[in-house]
Amino acid sequence: MMAAACVRTLSKVGRLVLDTQTSAALAPRISMRCQRRAYGTGGAGFRSRLSLAAPVRASGTVLGCAFLLGGGFGLYQTLKLTLQRHLAEEKANAPELGTDLKLTLYQYKTCPFCSKVRAFLDYHGLPYEIVEIKWSTYRKVPILMVNGMVQLNDSSVIVSVLKTYLVSKEKTISEILACYPEMKAKNDSGKDVIEFGNKYWVMVRDADADHLYPGKDTRKEEIKWRKWADEWLVHLISPNVYRTPTEALASFDYIVREGKFGTFEGFFAKYFGAAAMWIISMRLKNKHHLQDDVRQDLYNAVNDWVAAIGKNKEFMGGDQPNLADLAVFGVLRVMEGLQAFDDMVENTKVKNWYRRVQKATQRVS
Repeated sequence: MMAAACVRTLSKVGRLVLDTQTSAALAPRISMRCQRRAYGTGGAGFRSRLSLAAPVRASGTVLGCAFLLGGGFGLYQTLKLTLQRHLAEEKANAPELGTDLKLTLYQYKTCPFCSKVRAFLDYHGLPYEIVEIKWSTYRKVPILMVNGMVQLNDSSVIVSVLKTYLVSKEKTISEILACYPEMKAKNDSGKDVIEFGNKYWVMVRDADADHLYPGKDTRKEEIKWRKWADEWLVHLISPNVYRTPTEALASFDYIVREGKFGTFEGFFAKYFGAAAMWIISMRLKNKHHLQDDVRQDLYNAVNDWVAAIGKNKEFMGGDQPNLADLAVFGVLRVMEGLQAFDDMVENTKVKNWYRRVQKATQRVS
């Protein structure tokens, strides 16, 4: 998610730099700094920051203005208008709440939190429309609009609300959402953030809970590992997929390709963005106290997950994936096609479980 927001903002900046004829001074610097990248792992309270060492003096003012103006108000307005347009279209055709749900997911494809939501929707066979957010500094994705009227924020809240609705349809989405109140909090950096109460709980009656969680500790384990996916596993993605200059460029090549950038925007975003995100990934490595070889943290985390499932179950949920299975799968899936994913499969015991969940969540087109 952070990388997607970064890449689009950077490519917009590239246009502004070119138009102000500073590209001649900037180009050689880009070629020297095209060695880093980071995958979007911004959860609640995480703010992506770009801090490039030794900025080019001649273009510093232009870049600063570009980020403040183009990356601020203008980009926010673009997202706002996009949301308004889609909401207006949905409202005109929306069925009543409590019946069939019309779902629209606003996302960045490479964001692990968005991938979690898609895994849940696909597994449960819920049809949904995807709106890939472009040219925006807004980082709080995913956003799920229900029937064009109810907005769900935070990937874990989205999953818990929808699971509650599917298990017990006695209440509307709006009524269920009231069980997950917004709360102001501070993150590790002391910044104000919004959190949600009860976000890992599925709000069902005891009779439904007994059916949904047949084992003694089934519910407790599901909540534990859903939190683990959000609070630990997701923070291993960026440092691993942007571990080296080569991996950073390969990852940004994927982001640019999926984002369908133009020739200039794609070139600028790939090289400048990869450099920026590589620097950020190094900071994340220090922030989360990872080992020098961040692959080992990824391997250990994945093997801990597989060990928790045990040898006698196909999924954490038993015969079928539960919400923890879908969350862990969604986070790991964003690495597919990259070196970090191949190394993980080769050096851990996750492959068989991963393929089973992949098959279970296969979306029928």
